[in-house]
Amino acid sequence: MAATTSRTLELLSLLQSHRHWSARELVDRLGVSERTLRRDVERLRELGYGIESMRGSAGGYRLEAGTGLPPLLLTDDEGVAIAVGLRSQATAGLRGAEHTTLSALAKIEQVLPAPLRRRIDALASHATPGVGPGGGASGRDGTVGRPTPEIDTELLGALALACRDAERLRFGYTDASGQTSARVVEPYRLVPVARRWYLLAWDRQRDDWRTFRLDRMADLFPTRVRFEPKPLTDDEARERVERALRHRDRSVTARVIVEMPREELVEHLGRYGRDVVADGPSRSVWPLEADYIEILAMALMWVPRGTRYRVEGPPEVLEFLAEQAERFAAAAGRGPAVGGRD
Repeated sequence: MAATTSRTLELLSLLQSHRHWSARELVDRLGVSERTLRRDVERLRELGYGIESMRGSAGGYRLEAGTGLPPLLLTDDEGVAIAVGLRSQATAGLRGAEHTTLSALAKIEQVLPAPLRRRIDALASHATPGVGPGGGASGRDGTVGRPTPEIDTELLGALALACRDAERLRFGYTDASGQTSARVVEPYRLVPVARRWYLLAWDRQRDDWRTFRLDRMADLFPTRVRFEPKPLTDDEARERVERALRHRDRSVTARVIVEMPREELVEHLGRYGRDVVADGPSRSVWPLEADYIEILAMALMWVPRGTRYRVEGPPEVLEFLAEQAERFAAAAGRGPAVGGRD
């Protein structure tokens, strides 16, 4: 009986994926005979599911669109997604459907296992309201017209729990330039902006707030180490994330490859060298970001005198540096005059 029930539930799960299944596909997936398949279909019909049978070469089975809603089979991730969505609508006030929204939410949550309810509670309490189309940050990350990155719901749930429990995290992160780094952070809020999820966290290595895109995170490791949270409201968290995205959109970036061990360069740069990473025993990479190319160029004056380095960045940055090199040479009497005015 247990095997029969399990097989029937598996058949229902396949049919609920709302696509047409041929009889041969279902027989192969379930590992049964066509006769057994027909019996399982009849069991589901007795339970109230409308299942349409089609004959011929293209024959098979599919769920009918009926007037009633029989019980649904949901995976853990589907249950979490539905409950979080209902909570969001209930909080926002779904006009004309407040009662039914809360009723559906209660029915979903009362049958969810305790671990899933904890994930939902954490997401509801540590995910700020989203900023969608027409909102303050819509499109700032360049997602318009592009596929939305898939987010692992397990990752989303784990981050929400870490925010709720004030637990430090370690993970690998790949920035916009493709550079990877290991981060140790104190997580605070999950913020959806323009179809992407961001984690707002206090970066212990940078000693500052940082915003991380979830689809660029990897190898999440909960440390079991608790921290004392700083005061932060949902509005403040959303504003920090939006400000970070605005800054990234208007800023210019470059990577400075310096022929010097990381420890020596960090000591020379002081607090300005907190983002320096090692590129071998005698080479370092210093990522730079500034609102204007001129400010970025001025930072290069901090590279120790006599140390070889090169700059990697967008064409406009490299062209500006080449132009300034000619002007400096001319100003020092080492080259032809450039940039004069009539």
